[in-house]
Amino acid sequence: MTVAETGSIRGAAEQLHVTEPAVSAAVGSIERQLGVELLSRHGRGIRLTESGLTYARYCRALLGLSDEAAAAVRTPTVGRLRIGAVATAGETVLPRLLAGFRDRYPEVDLSLSVRPRDELFAELERHEIDLAIAGRPPRGSDLISVATRPNGLVVVAGVGYDREPATATWLLRGQGSGTRSTCLALFEQRQWQPPTLTLGTLGAVLAAARERLGLTLVHADAVASALRDGSLHVVPVPGTPLDRPWHLVTNRTPQPAARLFVEDVCAAETGTDLRFHPHNQPRG
Repeated sequence: MTVAETGSIRGAAEQLHVTEPAVSAAVGSIERQLGVELLSRHGRGIRLTESGLTYARYCRALLGLSDEAAAAVRTPTVGRLRIGAVATAGETVLPRLLAGFRDRYPEVDLSLSVRPRDELFAELERHEIDLAIAGRPPRGSDLISVATRPNGLVVVAGVGYDREPATATWLLRGQGSGTRSTCLALFEQRQWQPPTLTLGTLGAVLAAARERLGLTLVHADAVASALRDGSLHVVPVPGTPLDRPWHLVTNRTPQPAARLFVEDVCAAETGTDLRFHPHNQPRG
């Protein structure tokens, strides 16, 4: 796995604090056991073969399952919980949820991974995280939505920016962002081909909008304070606002601490502006 992640024998040796021959010998032993080549020479370096890529995916899942198994046999209130979130949820919704959960269950070992939606769902399928806060899980995956919280996508701009949406510059998030994909789908639906500017992070997109560089489609949660203080305003665009609830997503066998977190954020004691609502039948 370290060879796959670093892309080289040398990088793996440095990270594992062993010699390069030791890494090569270990990989060679696995290759002999499997009867396939996992690595091939590529110029001065190496790359994974198709068999190597496949085996690395299984290894990641096995390592994730090993960690999950260790957490699953522990009491939920002293277990470990690996949460993933898309950037917007990680900056707006999740901090207050985590604060309340930690107050009630201080012995749960929490870790947080903030990633684009597609990366989060891949980590969840590989059992590298236990729960994700993001959009709807992809159809055909082995992931399920166990609870949702209302949320919408609105178009906003800085004070004084008054270009027509069809010809205005649109500020986009980076590749892998669900909001970016939704925005591009909106263009296609409206048959627009406006100029775009990709800025990557949520903070950069909102800062650019405040400076009147263009319009952006964004979660209402992310701009609530900016709308209140008047630094941004909602731009009426046909088809918006879009109903895009936050989903609590797990695999089909969530470990006890993940179930505890779901119960906690769905409880009546959670503030109405934060509370998630459980599905009677989890949605795949």
